[in-house]
Amino acid sequence: MGTDDTRLIVIRGNSASGKSSVAAGLRESFGRNLAIVGQDNLRRTVLRERDRPGGANIGLIDLTARYALDNGFHVVVEGILYADRYGTMIQELVHAHRGVSRCYYLDVPYEETLLRHATKHDATYLREVTPDHLSDWYREKDLLPDGLETVIGTDSTLNDTVRRILRDSGLDEVLPIDR
Repeated sequence: MGTDDTRLIVIRGNSASGKSSVAAGLRESFGRNLAIVGQDNLRRTVLRERDRPGGANIGLIDLTARYALDNGFHVVVEGILYADRYGTMIQELVHAHRGVSRCYYLDVPYEETLLRHATKHDATYLREVTPDHLSDWYREKDLLPDGLETVIGTDSTLNDTVRRILRDSGLDEVLPIDR
């Protein structure tokens, strides 16, 4: 799946850990030809599905990432992506990808999650997602097995995290394709 030249990046972590911001920063820094496969978009918007074991969104995330890689796009898969629900799919994506694959877990303590959540600009989302929700969703160090992920802590700024992922994946040395 993909080519020797495509990059697959997986960014996981708890709600409000910065996953979407990092994905957006990667695209802004890299340019075109980088697909963002967001769990929230596919699960909540496209399917309007709850996050449950065996959900249809797991296969849709997998198919979307594979399709983009097979068509020459670099791919960022981002979301909470609980290890027990999404881990097998992520591991299979990484093992099937012919190019460079890198996985990251944004490790943010619960207290920081609450602070970051409060800064979101979507008033409707803030009314619908309460601190009780965040507490229910929070899983400390929900890492994938076999050391597949690099853990990035709160001491890494957004810019530092983006630069690190660009460097680790080799995207900092790849020219974007203007599609």
